[in-house]
Amino acid sequence: MQPSHPGDPARRLVVLGAVCIAALAMPLAFSGGAVATPAIGRDLGGSAVAMNWITNAFMLAFGSLLMAAGTLADRYGRKRVFAWGVAGFTLSSLALGFAPSIVVVDLLRGAQGMAAAAALAGGTAALAQEFDGHARTRAFSTLGATFGIGLAFGPVITGGLIAQFGWRAIFATGAVAGALSLVFGVPRMRESRDPHARQLDLAGTLTFTAALTAFTCGVIEAPTRGWTSAPVLALLAACAVCALAFVAVETRVARPMLDLSLFRYPRFVGVQVLPIATCYGYIVLLVMLPLRFIGIDGVSETHAGLLMLALSAPMLVMPFIAAALTRWLSAGVISGIGLTIAAAGLLALGATLHDVGDATSASAGWATWAMIALGVGAGLPWGLMDGLSVSVVPKSRAGMATGIFSTTRVAGEGIALAVVNALLAALAQGHLHALTTHADTATLNAAAARLATGDLANASALLPGVAHAALQASYRTAFGVLLQVLAGITLVCALAAFAFLARVRAQDEWRDAQACEVGEIRTSAP
Repeated sequence: MQPSHPGDPARRLVVLGAVCIAALAMPLAFSGGAVATPAIGRDLGGSAVAMNWITNAFMLAFGSLLMAAGTLADRYGRKRVFAWGVAGFTLSSLALGFAPSIVVVDLLRGAQGMAAAAALAGGTAALAQEFDGHARTRAFSTLGATFGIGLAFGPVITGGLIAQFGWRAIFATGAVAGALSLVFGVPRMRESRDPHARQLDLAGTLTFTAALTAFTCGVIEAPTRGWTSAPVLALLAACAVCALAFVAVETRVARPMLDLSLFRYPRFVGVQVLPIATCYGYIVLLVMLPLRFIGIDGVSETHAGLLMLALSAPMLVMPFIAAALTRWLSAGVISGIGLTIAAAGLLALGATLHDVGDATSASAGWATWAMIALGVGAGLPWGLMDGLSVSVVPKSRAGMATGIFSTTRVAGEGIALAVVNALLAALAQGHLHALTTHADTATLNAAAARLATGDLANASALLPGVAHAALQASYRTAFGVLLQVLAGITLVCALAAFAFLARVRAQDEWRDAQACEVGEIRTSAP
């Protein structure tokens, strides 16, 4: 590890700013794609599957390649990987503004996710080289706050840009952020490498990515083709084969990408529950709610962004409150309390989410309070998870533990999105079947898949004998059941946090987490 230069604070501040600007573009890309999906569909058309890939392509590429990008940064240079990642993110964002079809949008979103993995892995490793001690803790706290800002204000910014300039303008924000980072930050960043860095675990990377891709494709295709169709079964079988191959590879190679032996620690297994909880109880709603507000409830993109502020704004403050509460409570208890509040928020949201199009209605007001409660609850474990991931294993295993945790978080988000969308489509299909006796199963599946993406117009075209109001009612009933399922998952995770992590103290988590050797720190997007 090369020493930092304490006598050059201005240069290090610029480097921190450059990494934060690049990181800010990532939650904007995530939430922006979700808010823009209905507008992209209206402009470019495309199937329900293609619409799902607008978000899933980004998350799949990002999650599956994050650890591989970290290895490349250690081996070939953190500055180099960061620069290439930011450049790729900038170019793909710029190209998205000119995409002629939904297929091109999906491919570019995948490229954007790959570049984001390189930028984040290289950028966080570079920051660890630039800062030491308390300065490093402050730097990474700033980086975390940047993600919170992106999550909180991404929907509002996206909604305003779409309303004023159209959906293509939202990707210009990523291009501008990337260009600023390249021009002002990269030239001032020092190059560094780890002379003892392991080689890229190519077999592990390929089998892991293949398993994630096969599973995501299978789950996305299932609502349209049917769960028992040959293509879906083949994809799920391929996922199982690739997952087994990945486990076999990781248990035999000398320096695995994921050290599976860490799962022998019960508390470490408990920590992995926390990102699963936030995926199903919070992250998926950053995508699903804008699709509902815009496509089903008929509100504008700007109004949808303002509604989403109730859900995302608590992330600006709750992680700091959670850190302060660790003076009196264990991190596990705080996380369990937060997830319990989030589960209650999900149930309240399902009971009150009716007429959000009328901002003066009592339903809209109660739904807003439910979203605030949900954001508050999810924000408590959000601020503690990274520290917990290293505090529950021996310090010598901290870097790998952080890598596994971040992969679980980011890859889990993509999986959760695919699963929840498929579940919503299945629930909607059950209600549509009761509305008509003339449509065949394939048509009902296609209409339900359209409804799940908020595409009310095309769902109505597939079922011309069913009134719009009936389709909306079917969707809303299905969405209410979905929120109950998500509340159940979140509550089970809360109980697991109490059971596995209640005695885990947090006094040393931040120091341990930020003192990991360079290249072993992995931070994830929203």
